Amino acid sequence: MKQRKKSGKETNHERWLITYADLITLLLIFFVVLFSFSNIDAKKFAGIAMSLSQALGGGAGMVVSGQGPSVVSGTPVSDETMQTRINLNQDVLENIRLQKIKAQIEKYAQEQELAARVTAKIEERGVVVSIQDTALFPLGSADLTPQAREIVRKVGQILLTTDNFIRVEGHTCDLPINTSRFPSNWELSTARATSVVQELLKAANFPPQRLSTSGYGEYRPVALNNSEANRQQNRRVDFIVLRSRYKEVEPGVPPELFYEQPRVVP
Repeated sequence: MKQRKKSGKETNHERWLITYADLITLLLIFFVVLFSFSNIDAKKFAGIAMSLSQALGGGAGMVVSGQGPSVVSGTPVSDETMQTRINLNQDVLENIRLQKIKAQIEKYAQEQELAARVTAKIEERGVVVSIQDTALFPLGSADLTPQAREIVRKVGQILLTTDNFIRVEGHTCDLPINTSRFPSNWELSTARATSVVQELLKAANFPPQRLSTSGYGEYRPVALNNSEANRQQNRRVDFIVLRSRYKEVEPGVPPELFYEQPRVVP
């Protein structure tokens, strides 16, 4: 009995201090993390966010409007950081739109059994829709076939869902050409790109202010010109859906002309 009473007197009534100390430590760590977020480098933040966006193929981004306080009270977000976040949000949303265009092109190619001749991919400059020349032109010609007109019309309808600039590029293989109409591959590639643009204007009622053409001859190949299969890959017309940031380097168009009339798809 005496031993039991002695043990009861030695019970530690200050054990709550351990729990309290743990709580204080966790709170300290929490506020340190918040402080580190408030001082994050804008360029590092941009790089991380863009990498995540590209890896995920687009996704929901933060929506930021106006300037407000940071996580830590009394530390305002700088204009530069705010603009970086807004630009990131716009880039993420555009990635989603470009991915959607790519998916629509691929779906159309699969449905029409054109997957071997009509492809789409995402590049730094935007969406690149490549159509091999056998799906568009007779050999050595810049005149669209009836099937080609339908392909261009359908691709044009898909591209009308965005307001980005569209560049149509003509490419050839390295086999030389020398006719009265096409003295070299430069003329052939440029004429083919122009034929496609004319069809976009006619069949898809495409806004001409958004279109441009380029002819590269045989000098921008995607494969070595060492076999007929590779040459076939190089003979192509590319539709480039340029990212919005490239509007800054395009020749200026007055807004009242660029948005002159809403286009109706026939």
